[in-house]
Amino acid sequence: MARLSDIVTYTDDLLAIDEYQDYCPNGLQVQGREEVNTLVSGVTASRELVERAAHVGADALLVHHGYFWKGEDPRVIGMKYERLRCLIDAGISLIGYHLPLDGHPELGNNARLGALLGLETTGYFGRDNLARFAVLEKAVSSIELARRLESTLERAPLHIRGAERPLERIGWCSGAAQGFLADAAALGLDAFISGEISEPTVHTARELGIDYFAAGHHATERYGVQALGGHLAEQFRIEHHFIEVPNPV
Repeated sequence: MARLSDIVTYTDDLLAIDEYQDYCPNGLQVQGREEVNTLVSGVTASRELVERAAHVGADALLVHHGYFWKGEDPRVIGMKYERLRCLIDAGISLIGYHLPLDGHPELGNNARLGALLGLETTGYFGRDNLARFAVLEKAVSSIELARRLESTLERAPLHIRGAERPLERIGWCSGAAQGFLADAAALGLDAFISGEISEPTVHTARELGIDYFAAGHHATERYGVQALGGHLAEQFRIEHHFIEVPNPV
C-alpha cells in the first residue's frame, strides 16, 4: 500500500508537468482515499470507466483524459455531476496527465506507439516536440504501413494518399495531432500518423504530397497510460489493472 500524495508527487516529477502549457490540470484532479492499494488506468475518465474501476475496488484512477478542461462549462451538473458523484461515492482519486503523458521519452503515448510500430525515433518536431519521426532502413509501401497499423492497433486506419512513392521517412503523434501535418511535410517526411482527421487534413495531405494515416484517437493513446500504470505499480508495489472502454473515434 502507498500514500496517494507520494504517488502524485513522484508522477508529477517523472512527467515534468511544469514544462507544459496544457488545456487541463495535470496530476491529482479529484481527491479520494489517502492510501492506495489498487490503481486502475484507462484512457478517458468516462462514467463507464469510473464505475468499472469502482467494481474492481480501485483506490485511484489514472487517465490520459481527465476533467476540468479549459473553456468548458464550470458548473457541476448533468454528466459532470454524475461522473464526480461516482468517484466521490466510491472514494476513488482521479489522477490525470495529458500532454506530459504524450511527451514522456519512455512511458509516453508517442514513445510507446513508436515502439509498437517498430519505428525508432530519429528526431522530434511540433509543439513541445511531441511529434516524432523515424527514417526506415528499408522503405515500405502505404499498403504495408496501413496493414501494420491495423494489426497493431486492431482497427483499420483511414489513409489519405498524398503521393505515389515508397514511405521511408515517417512521422507520428498520437491523438488529435493532425495539425502537425504541415510541419511533417516541411521536414520532408513521406507519411504522418495521428489519431484524428478533420476536413482540411485531406486537402493538406494531397496538396503537400504527404500520406496521412488517421489511426484513431483512442487507439493511439491506449499505451502510455498502461505503461505509466505498470511503472507506478512496480515503483510503489501496488496492484494495477488497465480497463479498456472501446471507442471507435
